[in-house]
Amino acid sequence: MRRHAVAVVVLAVTLGVLVPWAGRLPRAAAARLVGIDELGPTRSAVFVDSPAMGRTVQVQVLHPPGGGERPTYYLLDGLDPGDRQSTWTNATDAERFFADKNVNVVLPIGGQASYYTDWQSDDPRFGRYRWETFLTRELPPLIDSAFDGNGVNGIGGLSMGGIAAFVLAARNPELYTAVAGYSACPDLGLAQGAMLFSIANRGGNPGNMWGPPGGPAWAQHDPALLADRLRGKTIYLSTGTGIPGPHETEIKPQLPENIFFGGPIEAAVDGCVSAFEQRLRALSIPARVDHSAVGTHSWSYWQDTLHVSWGALAPALGA
Repeated sequence: MRRHAVAVVVLAVTLGVLVPWAGRLPRAAAARLVGIDELGPTRSAVFVDSPAMGRTVQVQVLHPPGGGERPTYYLLDGLDPGDRQSTWTNATDAERFFADKNVNVVLPIGGQASYYTDWQSDDPRFGRYRWETFLTRELPPLIDSAFDGNGVNGIGGLSMGGIAAFVLAARNPELYTAVAGYSACPDLGLAQGAMLFSIANRGGNPGNMWGPPGGPAWAQHDPALLADRLRGKTIYLSTGTGIPGPHETEIKPQLPENIFFGGPIEAAVDGCVSAFEQRLRALSIPARVDHSAVGTHSWSYWQDTLHVSWGALAPALGA
């Protein structure tokens, strides 16, 4: 869709154009698509007036150059996402990789240390975070209307975004057919300390997210406790061991501390992924889990596993 068609999309959504899953989700206050800028033949910046977030939110969409119905893959960023583009397009070949694939890839912009969730309280550092409502209620009908979405959705992400992908999939099982995590720890019982530290380390108040550690909201968001809601979905997880591998000498726009701590971080993630894998097996929920013998917490490995994961995700999405 092009910029001159924005008014048509806004009118269609305002009049209540139905999307395939609309009747199964509670209605949120109507978000409004306010602009689309073409960044290239297969990439567009989309601006949404979000009542939940109380501001205009940008997402970028990778899409085929032509028309035709297609599924949508929501691909979430890490702890320090870019404010002008997703790090997926800044640090990997995601735009080129998806250019010839019949899928919309939605990349949220911003959301530092947000875990892409609805925070209980506005934060002095980050402001209003209502990412779950935005990503699961407000945004999908707009994306489907503007980019020929067919109502079939998957969600994935790396590190923070991978945790969030599993949280959102477990809390909104009717919305997603597939979920992926690249170096992500979906067991919040094991990830909680790192999550609290990461928010505080970026200047936020961790208590503003889901309240005090061990409170009921943490259990209500824990994919390990909600794992049965993932039954029937295609599940993909990947992790390295923290042992340096072939990509350590590459320069990538990644977290500076990952150059020094990417090994220990990935080793901890690997243990968490193994624990979550055992949880799924105990529930007889199938999942593809790729444990690499090497690899640190860094972008070149996430580019590799993005490519590999598509072999599992594409059939689930019908892409």
